[in-house]
Amino acid sequence: MKAVTWQGRRDVRVEDVPDPRIEEPTDAVIRITSSGLCGSDLHLYEVLTPFMTPGDILGHEPMGIVEEVGAGVPDLVAGDRVVVPFQIACGACWMCLSGLPTQCETTQVTGESMGAALFGYTRLYGAVPGAQAEYLRVPQAQYGPIKVPEGPPDDRFVYLSDVLPTAWQAVEYASVPPGGTLAVLGLGPIGDMACRIALARGAERVFGVDLVPERLARASRRGVMTYDLRAFDDEKALVTAIRDATAGRGPDAVIDAVGTEAHGSAAARLAQTASALLPRKLSGPLAERFSVDRLGALHMAIDLVRRGGTISLSGMYGGTADPIPLITLFDKQIQLRMGQANVRRWTDRIMPYLTDEDPLGVEDFATHRLPLDEAPHAYEMFQRKEDGAIKILMRP
Repeated sequence: MKAVTWQGRRDVRVEDVPDPRIEEPTDAVIRITSSGLCGSDLHLYEVLTPFMTPGDILGHEPMGIVEEVGAGVPDLVAGDRVVVPFQIACGACWMCLSGLPTQCETTQVTGESMGAALFGYTRLYGAVPGAQAEYLRVPQAQYGPIKVPEGPPDDRFVYLSDVLPTAWQAVEYASVPPGGTLAVLGLGPIGDMACRIALARGAERVFGVDLVPERLARASRRGVMTYDLRAFDDEKALVTAIRDATAGRGPDAVIDAVGTEAHGSAAARLAQTASALLPRKLSGPLAERFSVDRLGALHMAIDLVRRGGTISLSGMYGGTADPIPLITLFDKQIQLRMGQANVRRWTDRIMPYLTDEDPLGVEDFATHRLPLDEAPHAYEMFQRKEDGAIKILMRP
């Protein structure tokens, strides 16, 4: 089959690889009909290269048709249409039953001291072959796959794999009070969808911050009060502007949907780049002990949120030596919540929004739909924020 493989920093290729097969009774194999390109994939493209191995198959946002199931998968049959969550979880352990499938005790990557295995996401998360491919082996298929009806286009449901539950959890963790205010830093796919969900769930006002014109315009059309970071002399001026719109206090909650590759933070960017360029035998151990994030968005969130408010981190961070202003977090009594989205915890609550009325705008959420063969171009375009690329779907 054809699959998108990682070969090095900013180097992905579409190659022929062996077809997946049933290896365990709880496996399924699906034929992929759509697979998303995620902002988290861009971290692998450049920043998290020390944890990658040439030939790793990328991708973690698939949907498709079941081709084959193992004997331990009672609720799926060949021909079922399914969306596959990005995390691999059993659904039966203590963590899964507690609503934390990202911490699944069956699939935890204990050798790396990490949580549940993920599709297509470094050796830290199990080096499981990913979903930007023609076919995908799905472990723990007795729990993970979400059956969806025939008829509507893939775009109606494919975001249940990651974007929708990640944005939903970001809003849930933000704990915006009824009629409250929320600021979202970063209006990429997760930030954009978090704005839509927050408004649909009753937030009075949502402020969106970015510096990409297409992202700002898109969010503004959905009723978000947008702020272009480039229009202010510095971040303090932007923070002041949003505070002025919230009686001088700041929003009740802030979602950081940017993560480790925030703009600015020149020294951290240099450290990330240097680590990615080192030989892998050196870069891996160095990254495990001394990696840093670009923390511009997180620092802005801490400054911006009102006292006693909540910060919800949905953007991925991977640093082990990050300087965090604990004195400010403590003094402002800020609540901080974060983590990979617990997909199956939220999907039943999201499904009523995926109707023909399409209140979240999922059917036109993708800005680009490309064949799998154009994956290298898709990665480059998305990384450079060219051609208005906000969300890309690839189809084999």
